[in-house]
Amino acid sequence: MLAVSGPAVFAGYVAEHTAHGPRLETAGKIREGWLDTGDLARIDADGFVHLAGRAKDLIIRGGHNIEPAGIEDVLLAHPEVTAAAAVGRPDPHAGEVPVAYVTLTPGARVDPAELLTWATERVGERAAAPREVLVIDAIPLTAVGKPYKLGLRLDATRRAVLAELAAQGADCDPDQIVCRTHDGSVHVVVPAPADQAVRHRVTAALDRYVLDWQYAAQPVT
Repeated sequence: MLAVSGPAVFAGYVAEHTAHGPRLETAGKIREGWLDTGDLARIDADGFVHLAGRAKDLIIRGGHNIEPAGIEDVLLAHPEVTAAAAVGRPDPHAGEVPVAYVTLTPGARVDPAELLTWATERVGERAAAPREVLVIDAIPLTAVGKPYKLGLRLDATRRAVLAELAAQGADCDPDQIVCRTHDGSVHVVVPAPADQAVRHRVTAALDRYVLDWQYAAQPVT
């Protein structure tokens, strides 16, 4: 994790003015003059800092930290891949497993199964091999042109929940599964099965995930 200190690091935001002066708010990011940047990095023998991605984008598989860049670089090396983004998908056993989203060159003939094999054979460690490669029209971007991975995490979560519901006999429309975000975390609302036996199975299945979820209070429209 990259932390920086020096005259360029400000003391914090002014949250309010009090009789004793301004009260500063640092959101926990500044401690004893050091700013937690949220970036992953390494320093080489010459003292240069090399950025390696955002800490919040780490995929944590069974307690093992996986940097998405290692998966993305492998996929980008394929001649028909134009963009790639790897995110964590909820998993009942490992907590998260990596999945990848890619865009392809016009007229590309490679299919997701081939890309999955390509990535599996080339990633630096077995744990980083993606469980699935999904081809999409475009990688969502933020206002400054960076990949919007939270949106992809929402999609991956919805797919995982939808597959689990189907496995438990609770088929539903994908649009009935509502995924929301708050402070970077994902919250899921699913329709409650009318059949109590199915509902019991769904509850037991979803509780195995490290997932913030609940049943809808009323039918999702």
